[in-house]
Amino acid sequence: MKLPTIKHYLLALLVSLSISAGFVTTQASAQPQTDTWVTAWAMSPSTLPPGMLPAESADHNEFDDQTLRQIAHVTAAGDTVRIRLSNTHGNKPLHVAAASIARQSSGTEIDVASLQSLTFGGQPGIIIPRGATVFSDPMPFPVEAFSSLSISLYLPEPSGLPTTHRAAMQTAYVSESGDYTRSASMDDAREISFWHYLTAVDVSGGDAVSTIVTVGDSITDGVGSTVDTNNRWPNLFALRLRDAPDMPTYAVANAGLSGNRVLHERSPMFGENLLARFERDVLALSNVSHIVLLEGINDMGMSVSMATDQEVSAEQIIAGYRQVAERAWAHGIKVIGATLTPFEGAGYFSEAGEAKRQQLNAWIRDSGFFDAVIDFESAVADPDNRARLPSSFTSDNLHPNDAGYAAMANSIDLTLFNQE
Repeated sequence: MKLPTIKHYLLALLVSLSISAGFVTTQASAQPQTDTWVTAWAMSPSTLPPGMLPAESADHNEFDDQTLRQIAHVTAAGDTVRIRLSNTHGNKPLHVAAASIARQSSGTEIDVASLQSLTFGGQPGIIIPRGATVFSDPMPFPVEAFSSLSISLYLPEPSGLPTTHRAAMQTAYVSESGDYTRSASMDDAREISFWHYLTAVDVSGGDAVSTIVTVGDSITDGVGSTVDTNNRWPNLFALRLRDAPDMPTYAVANAGLSGNRVLHERSPMFGENLLARFERDVLALSNVSHIVLLEGINDMGMSVSMATDQEVSAEQIIAGYRQVAERAWAHGIKVIGATLTPFEGAGYFSEAGEAKRQQLNAWIRDSGFFDAVIDFESAVADPDNRARLPSSFTSDNLHPNDAGYAAMANSIDLTLFNQE
């Protein structure tokens, strides 16, 4: 009897692989096709990792046997929703015992008919490891674009350090005690001006083709706008996109962070530097196709007012921009640069800082580096002094007000976002 040769073994292996490949292909093609997720709302944590905080903060517990009810004003419609919860900057596992979603009526009140409990792996709650982010299970839930969702989280035990966004420009609510995730209202709740743990709302089944992420500091965060009115420039930009004829439908997610810098950080109110947070706060969002980059004014101002050992040049900020753009392009994301708005008269203004701003803006406009440019400086600068915002646009010479943010949003050439 002839023994099998190596040739016979190879032939048998090829036949086996062909059969297996055919089986896998058939099985994969039988799987249901899901709609694309887009991020309809987002927040970026303004906290810092525990290792960057004072030692005494380790014993702090922000919540214990309390319900958080937070409002997310979404920019895209869908028929299915999921949320992201983050314990990114926590110092211990976070126990979420229950979570729910509903349409907000007003304040803590919800449309009870819309109330749905959220689950995590089929369970009503989850323990989020320190430093981790989790998704809720996809939930059939009709979402209208530009509606406000009320998302409630019950935290049954001491929470440790929270993962927080401080300049929410949106009221949230905290119960004195107990689980209110299924309650129509929270009569004993106190108002807070932060977002905690809730970092994104994703939707699918709607018309949005992708997500545009606005990346920046307090000016993108909307500081200076009227609280609870969604008059940040990214909100107003999203409305313009919705109303424009012959434009694709987009979700717009805000990755603005008050006080943030491209290259440095020192304060637990202003978050990690942009290069450190970019993966988590921007690239990890769902189906991102464009970013609008407006950041750098704090690198100039705070390096003088807060930490001279962190003073940076315009060339160093440009190098940071290049890193952000290259990382975005590696994911097929278009990068739109935006000129820095005037800040003469602000608390940390200096002539040296103004010279850097002008140098940066000239490079943003003229270098040809970005896929496109939005000239926010020209949109809001005082015609008589381009180093300042007009008094009708600001109350502190740094942050625009509602009118200033509207001027920024109205200045954007929407055709920059036409899909090729």
